[in-house]
Amino acid sequence: MYEKLFEPVRINGMEVPNRLVFEPMGNYYAELNGDASQRDCDFYAARGAGGCGLVITEVCSVNRTTGRGDARNLVIDNDEAIPSFRKMAEATQATGAKFAVEIYHPGCQGVPPLCVDGMTVSPSGQASKLTNAPTRALAHDEVLAVIDDFIQAGIRVWKSGADAVELHAAHGYLLCQFLSPYTNHREDEFGGSVEGRAEIVRRIIQGIREGTSPEWPILVRLSADEYMRMVGIDDGITLPLAVEYCKLFEAWGADAIDVSAGNYETMNWAWEPVGFDEGWKSENGKTIAAAVSIPVIACSVVRHPQTALDLVDGGVAMVGSARQFFADPEWGNKVRDGRANEIRPCISCMRCIESLMAAHEDPFTPMVCSVNPEAGRECDLAALEKDGAGRPVVVVGSGPAGLEAAKVLGLRGFEVTVLERAERVGGQLVFAAKPPKKWRLDWLIEYYQTVLAQLPVTIRTGVEATAEEVAALNPVAVVWAAGSEPVKPASIPGLESEFVLTPPEAIMADPALEGENVVVVGSGMTGIEVAEMLSSKQGCHVELYEMVDQIGPGIFFQNMIDIMGRLGQTDTGMHPGHKLLEVADKVAVFEAKDGQRVEVPFDHLVLSLGMRPTAAPSWTEELGVPVIVAGDAGGVGRIQEAVTGGHDAARAV
Repeated sequence: MYEKLFEPVRINGMEVPNRLVFEPMGNYYAELNGDASQRDCDFYAARGAGGCGLVITEVCSVNRTTGRGDARNLVIDNDEAIPSFRKMAEATQATGAKFAVEIYHPGCQGVPPLCVDGMTVSPSGQASKLTNAPTRALAHDEVLAVIDDFIQAGIRVWKSGADAVELHAAHGYLLCQFLSPYTNHREDEFGGSVEGRAEIVRRIIQGIREGTSPEWPILVRLSADEYMRMVGIDDGITLPLAVEYCKLFEAWGADAIDVSAGNYETMNWAWEPVGFDEGWKSENGKTIAAAVSIPVIACSVVRHPQTALDLVDGGVAMVGSARQFFADPEWGNKVRDGRANEIRPCISCMRCIESLMAAHEDPFTPMVCSVNPEAGRECDLAALEKDGAGRPVVVVGSGPAGLEAAKVLGLRGFEVTVLERAERVGGQLVFAAKPPKKWRLDWLIEYYQTVLAQLPVTIRTGVEATAEEVAALNPVAVVWAAGSEPVKPASIPGLESEFVLTPPEAIMADPALEGENVVVVGSGMTGIEVAEMLSSKQGCHVELYEMVDQIGPGIFFQNMIDIMGRLGQTDTGMHPGHKLLEVADKVAVFEAKDGQRVEVPFDHLVLSLGMRPTAAPSWTEELGVPVIVAGDAGGVGRIQEAVTGGHDAARAV
């Protein structure tokens, strides 16, 4: 059905075995000096082994003194780096995949403390409105030096044995800053016209070609649309301009175009949160593919093979994804083998991007994935051994921690029984999937159900885990993954009223809360999502109250922009700096920041003040077998912590 995805594609002298591309994504796995690490080698090799025909690295700096994006991104600005890059290339090529290195300079989107003079550089001295990093305009001779940096980096990539090089001219980095009329206001030969703004790319392509081989592929990645209009700016690269650039790149000797979108000021249009549907920007790639004769790679929140096939049918030569292949490196193998229903889905939660940005504060914390606990740990985790020998193990709870634990135990050959007190599998994922744009969480539940059905795992729903129930199964170990429960502070009077609901109760209310006046207390992600669901889907008027001085404390900014963009289209009221004092007679009493007492009537109040662990009861200590706590039961976290905790707990049995 999807055979076309596995046809070979020729890019100049390189024949790629199929149409699937692992796109570049920062990962914080490199050594501190910018060399490729063993973690890099194993990470990229896993994507090649999993079925990606072409694997492209994260950004690789061409100059460490002016152009590092973080303290652990790859750097290839001297020949001493070549051996580590050769090792990385060989590891991926050994899987049958082709390997490319993406070279770049961040420009004004760099990190000032990593720059030699504490200043980033840019075409015209215009700072990014996201980073606000101090920047200065490149002098003419400095532009020439940047061109040489790129050329020499490209030649080193060639010498390392990589199959191709990709020039990163997308996402608002330095080459994109030259291409964009939003950031390039130069009056020399590197600005002033379409050809002038692209001149830097022409010279780099020409220089790399002269220093390598006529058959060696040079790819150019660009933003087909910076989507500046979405943030109120009528400027930047748009699709018609991108088409002009791609025609020039082809004429100048580029061998393929890798189409992306956005920049740091429009991050949600580059690295999309849940509000963006699968395939939403497919027309960008299709339009460019129709305008050039060289192969085009395109991405568009690809999660399912049909979306990839639609791109190919639309003229795109190769289909790329970073986050989906991060979540499931075996995506290609599963689709090719007719097992698409076993794909572990990327849920667009942004945990990978959030963890990458957090790593700026801690260079020893690599990027993580919510649904793939092995991502980035390929070199740390041994292959699972089938050592369970049919021995019984009990898993209590079927949330993400329990499901992942059951999967790993089943793969190890244990006889697993999952006890779930609710009537359906999924734990809090069941509730979390109901608000708008959160349906991908249902995909995650379906993934586990599909995989567990093929393993020696029995799931018993509607069963409370008691001492007698567990002991009757005679387990050699118990994984306690019973999750967490909503907090209802005893210090606040009136919370036991039947009109005060927890988020799960409000989400699953039968009959639904239709057209009511609802007060939501607590504006963490759960509270905001409940507010959006009630206001946009159920016609309620919602007033959202938060004790601290801002709505959405602790929410990653991309997710906050995404959901607030939708919530802002409703009549939801937002009230930071309000502490809930009591609830009485369907009236919530708050203390405002100025000490004023505020009384708010409601039909229902939703209390979203966090969760507390469902701790293992004392009787588990009397079982005489190891009891391993996983997920929220051991400390409330998010999906990533739950899945990783369940995975590691199952490995520990």
